[in-house]
Amino acid sequence: MSQLWFGGTIYTMHRDGERVEAVLVESGKILKVGSYDELISQAEEVIDLQGAVMYPGFVDSHLHMIGYGEKLLRVDLTNVKSSDEMLDVIREAATKCSSDEWLIAEGWDENQFNDLRIPTAQELDEIRQAPIVLKRVCRHVILANTSAMAAGNITHETQNPEGGEIGRDKNGLLTGLLYDQALYKVLDQIPVENEYTLSNTLEQAVNHMLSLGLTGGHTEDISYYGHFSNPLNAFNEIIGKKKNFRVHLLRHHLAFEQMMTSSVTYAEPFVEAGAMKIFSDGALGGATAALLEPYENQPQNKGLFIHTAEQLDQLVKLARTYDEAVAVHIIGDAALEQVLTAIEANPLTNGKKDRLIHCSVVNNDLIEQMSKLPVILDVQPQFILSDFPWIVDKIGLKRAELTYPFKKFLEKGLICAGGSDAPIEDVNPLLGIHAAIARKKIEQNHEGYNPEEKLSRFEAISLYTIGSAKAIGKEKVRGVIQPGYDADFSIFNKDLFACEVDEIPDAIALKTVVAGNIVFSNK
Repeated sequence: MSQLWFGGTIYTMHRDGERVEAVLVESGKILKVGSYDELISQAEEVIDLQGAVMYPGFVDSHLHMIGYGEKLLRVDLTNVKSSDEMLDVIREAATKCSSDEWLIAEGWDENQFNDLRIPTAQELDEIRQAPIVLKRVCRHVILANTSAMAAGNITHETQNPEGGEIGRDKNGLLTGLLYDQALYKVLDQIPVENEYTLSNTLEQAVNHMLSLGLTGGHTEDISYYGHFSNPLNAFNEIIGKKKNFRVHLLRHHLAFEQMMTSSVTYAEPFVEAGAMKIFSDGALGGATAALLEPYENQPQNKGLFIHTAEQLDQLVKLARTYDEAVAVHIIGDAALEQVLTAIEANPLTNGKKDRLIHCSVVNNDLIEQMSKLPVILDVQPQFILSDFPWIVDKIGLKRAELTYPFKKFLEKGLICAGGSDAPIEDVNPLLGIHAAIARKKIEQNHEGYNPEEKLSRFEAISLYTIGSAKAIGKEKVRGVIQPGYDADFSIFNKDLFACEVDEIPDAIALKTVVAGNIVFSNK
């Protein structure tokens, strides 16, 4: 059945400011765009936007959907403001846990604690003897109590694993902090089946994302939930059957080759296979991002490489064996240097582009190097608001001025896509759009952090439309409103080009449309 969408403001996002009066849709595709009068005779159904504003479907270019669903279901520490408050929240949560149940909470960030103090494993032991695991907001650090560490066979004698660190105090006692590869010793012991099913968790995430106007997401969840078929089956079941969302699956390097050599089925075009996912370093908050020079406040620390240069080179070679791109988590400039060396040594020859995720601390030489390679930069604008101003103390003012240089990326011709890294940040795309434009929180009264890197509204919204489409080679079928493209639309009550900048996060998704079907409506 052909549909005619009209009666509001329709931005094509093909060019800055370009609008059309009406859009004709048939069989999940955009058939024509033009005026109401010229298209109405071809429509079997008419949908009046009633003054709402339509954009191409917003897509989050980087997140962890099952992990986000977990955050929605677990104890949330995102807004905790002190170590004592965090302990109080866990103490209350413990009263609701059975004695054999793991207590898991998400999202703490000591940088927003008024005392800047992280509780210890011993303090968690005083709350309960059963396992407690508290995931830091970056998910590159956890805080665990003694029984959780014991489940992972971590004792005072346990050596740091390659690419990770076990936290110890000045006396050599375990603090309960586990960094990067070390944390999997504990996380791998969590009995997921006792909490909820992966399908239920994923459905929670999808429903919430649809309510925010998101029509799709590029997600990395493979290898964290047992055999790769466990999360894959959940995606095929929840999204493949309902056809209400488009998900692009990055495949963790630990599961990549097995997935490539197995008879794997994807419910395309709603569930699609993506690049090999690799982690190159940690995070700035936990001081595990790999830097060329030491941390300003930790002169002996340059962070952590997850892989040696040789190991990383072998992983990129493995991806190329299957004609596949890599998608690499990169925070520090040293990690970026290591990754660029590996992909330069193993160039893509099939038209695909490697994805460089985050690219937080970047100098001009590295930007120049990236501009000569077939890469996509997958950026997270909300990181600006989470990292400033404490990042100055962490890496110094000079390097802080080189963080999240989105305008420089675009000026050098680099293609950028926008994501949230949820559950690290809020999945709401409007928060990312606002952060890219303002580079400050709404309540702050300044010109923005590194204001010369502010994006225009068109550039910021493009991160979540055509940028996300280009990240997966779908720019000829998604990301703009024009004939032949998928009929995926995000419809809001506000004009993001005309409202006050600080009103952007207040916009409400009225309808979310995937393949011509209204999959969310709030009225």
